[in-house]
Amino acid sequence: MTVKEFFSNKWVKFAFWGILYCLWVIWLKSPWWFLGLIVVFDMCVTKKVNWTFWKKRYKEGEKPNFLLDWLDAIIFAVIVVTFINIFFFQSFKIPSPSMENTLMTGDYLFVDKMRYGPRIPETPLTIPFTHNTWLGGRKSYSEAVKWDYRRLKPLGRGIRRGDCVVFNFPHGDTILARVPAEDYYAHVRINGREYSQKALGPVIARPADKTDHYVKRLVGMPGDSLSVEGGLVYINGEQQKVYDGIQFTYKVVTDGTPISRMALESLGVDRNQIYYDANLPGYPALPLTMAAHRELSKMSNVVSATVNLETYPGDYLDSYKMIFPFDDRGYTRDNYGPIWIPAKGATVTLTPDNIAFYRRIISVYEHNNFEQRGEEFFIDGQKVTEYTFKQDYYFMMGDNRHNSLDSRYWGFVPEDHIVGTPALIWLSRDSGGKIRWRRIFKFVLNQ
Repeated sequence: MTVKEFFSNKWVKFAFWGILYCLWVIWLKSPWWFLGLIVVFDMCVTKKVNWTFWKKRYKEGEKPNFLLDWLDAIIFAVIVVTFINIFFFQSFKIPSPSMENTLMTGDYLFVDKMRYGPRIPETPLTIPFTHNTWLGGRKSYSEAVKWDYRRLKPLGRGIRRGDCVVFNFPHGDTILARVPAEDYYAHVRINGREYSQKALGPVIARPADKTDHYVKRLVGMPGDSLSVEGGLVYINGEQQKVYDGIQFTYKVVTDGTPISRMALESLGVDRNQIYYDANLPGYPALPLTMAAHRELSKMSNVVSATVNLETYPGDYLDSYKMIFPFDDRGYTRDNYGPIWIPAKGATVTLTPDNIAFYRRIISVYEHNNFEQRGEEFFIDGQKVTEYTFKQDYYFMMGDNRHNSLDSRYWGFVPEDHIVGTPALIWLSRDSGGKIRWRRIFKFVLNQ
């Protein structure tokens, strides 16, 4: 028997595909799917059922039908790519500068879902290759079928502090139709519910797995105590690593002459974030990494370059309404906390002082009927004094620390919102559409 004959043998094919299928079912932890071996057996051995009923079966000498062949190829591609997107990798575009210079606006990524374990879709009825909208913003999914959250076992080291993480935006469960990318809850806190809905509505609700995708750096793990002091992150009292791509905005004063645009772009400054104020003279808020700041400070026409650190109470009297947990605690983007990050199984005593941190967790993320009456708390009608968390939570911050909508502004990321981690940049375009050739096929290495 030749090698070709061996691999074309129906029993060899069944053994190969049957083993792969069994491994997938074991990973899935759903024994009922073992019944699918009947389908695998029939496709490889008995061939009694036409499982590809849409595919044209040509008689000997019959001329191929171009359209039917293309239909077969498209259906096959949809099935295969959808399977890959759910369990292994998914394409994702960086929509904003919140992670610059680590990840750039216009980067197209493959997101690795295996490292943290892929989620079984909670809203499975979705138009292929869409997330939550299609054709001019129309809803691309149906909630006729809803599955409980479940995550498969990771095929990697799991989630760690310092990782770049893609996740569903926690506040994206409610959006305003006219500004779908903005934070609905921030609009309500600042402008009031009635005005926000009237001016920017109607209001649209989305399932947790259909909220927009964000990507940030994981700075706080479940059970950590986190604070930000002078823009630097501290975990359990220990200063954390400042990664190479992390940048802050600096007030740069020059001798009256602007820095050449080419020189600034060579330091990694996006052209859209370069603003020269002749009255300063200089740049009020130039985003720079620490390495870029050192190089810029050496330039002959630079008088000074000092980091812009926000101090309490911020630019406006009600600035605290934008900082989680949205009450007046003296927090700013650069001096924040300390706060404790909830962990699965941990129990916390509920008090009027700390309830602002946990109210949304209890009522929204963990699906309880929560009510506060004065200084007393009730869950499902029962008075409680403490609460035990049902899942882990994480604290995320963008590497572009002064231009990032992150956990400082909307709080914790639940474990069931985690999607995966960026693995590879397969295409990158700047704001003008020009390809950044040096970034293509660049691996995103979590440190």
